[in-house]
Amino acid sequence: MQTPERTRQQRMEALQRANGIRTQRARLKDMLKVGEIDICQVLSMPPEYVHTAKVFDLIMAVPKFGRVKTTKILERCRVSSSKTVIGLTPRQRRELVEQLKS
Repeated sequence: MQTPERTRQQRMEALQRANGIRTQRARLKDMLKVGEIDICQVLSMPPEYVHTAKVFDLIMAVPKFGRVKTTKILERCRVSSSKTVIGLTPRQRRELVEQLKS
């Protein structure tokens, strides 16, 4: 079954929403980088624009968390590197927050 064609207006609205989300995520990553917001807060009560963001990318935005350290934390919590924030189970969310606090 083929998906229905979108009008030019619908495509433009979708593009604007996507660009808005990208801008908000970039701002959030900058805030994480300078320490204005805590990653534990973001993971505990994620804003809507973060729901489809990769957990790996958010943790990587935090100072002192590089690729190796982030990968180890995700492995300890049994979280795939491609997992999105909204896709975390309560157990995974809780374990990640505990790991990131220490």
